Amino acid sequence: MAELSSMPLALAVALFIAAACVITLAGVRLSWIADELADRTGMGEVVAGALFVGAATSLPGAITSVTSAIEGAPSLAVGNALGGLIAQTAFIAVADLFYRQANLEHAAASVTGLAQGVLLVALIAMALAASSTPSVTLWGIHPVSVLIPVTYAFGLRLLMEIETRPMWRPVMTDKTRESLSEPDMGPGAASDRSLWLRFAFYATTTAVAGYLVGEASLVIVAKTALSESVVGTVLAGVANSLPELVTAIAAVRIGAVSLALGDIIGGNAFEVMFLSLADFAYSGSIYDAMTDRDRTTALIAIIMTGVLLLGMLRREKYGVASIGFESALVLVLYGGALVLLFL
Repeated sequence: MAELSSMPLALAVALFIAAACVITLAGVRLSWIADELADRTGMGEVVAGALFVGAATSLPGAITSVTSAIEGAPSLAVGNALGGLIAQTAFIAVADLFYRQANLEHAAASVTGLAQGVLLVALIAMALAASSTPSVTLWGIHPVSVLIPVTYAFGLRLLMEIETRPMWRPVMTDKTRESLSEPDMGPGAASDRSLWLRFAFYATTTAVAGYLVGEASLVIVAKTALSESVVGTVLAGVANSLPELVTAIAAVRIGAVSLALGDIIGGNAFEVMFLSLADFAYSGSIYDAMTDRDRTTALIAIIMTGVLLLGMLRREKYGVASIGFESALVLVLYGGALVLLFL
């Protein structure tokens, strides 16, 4: 931290902005590549959004949380993860603004999307339970930090089974978009190897940028009156979530609405797993560093996810300001979360 404190504040802010721009630009390319990989692997856009895009675009946040935990800033690590949760959920509503054919919750409604949202709520609840119960660690690691990724792996397997053998389906309408389209295999199409290499390149780029965001955030905390929780939740959380925003907007503009939804909710699941990674990197239980403010943020994330799930079940075609009523409510909840954070 001493070395970081020597960096001028202006340089830290410039580094933060530059890294956020790199994260944003890389996210644009990831959306197209992941959509094509979804078609070629036959996974479907929801599962591919959770596995490919959700993981890749979440790398900046993971690096930021782990770096912060290693350098003794647990509140920044927690704030970054939880701030990403609520910011990315709000980004679904922003993406809804760019999809003019119908409300996003209607067009992207699917069994896997609903199951993915339920899995996310379970993961957030596990982290909250760890922060609200007496601290128990084994070799400095809370058991929940092992249970969360195991639960996610089981849930991902379940999502794949639901994708291939669904027990029920939503009613198809003229505004419903299929979650799997034909892959581009025509002349001039990129090879599978080329797609995977490009995917790895852009994912690595976002990971490096995420590290720089974390380092710049630590300097901002040291040089200003802002707390680790505020910087993590508002600044780092939003900056590291920009790939999800750009990817979601780019996805809906090319009609891959299920990919957009899978990317956001899948990325949120990885945000929860950031806490597990940070716990492994931190000397003690990272959940002990969660304040009442952090727990409130996590609860609001659960409410926002529940609203979106209800929106997919209700499936309103058109709503307030050309977006779904659920998307409008999600934006209100996000604004309320920020107000509570500063108060």
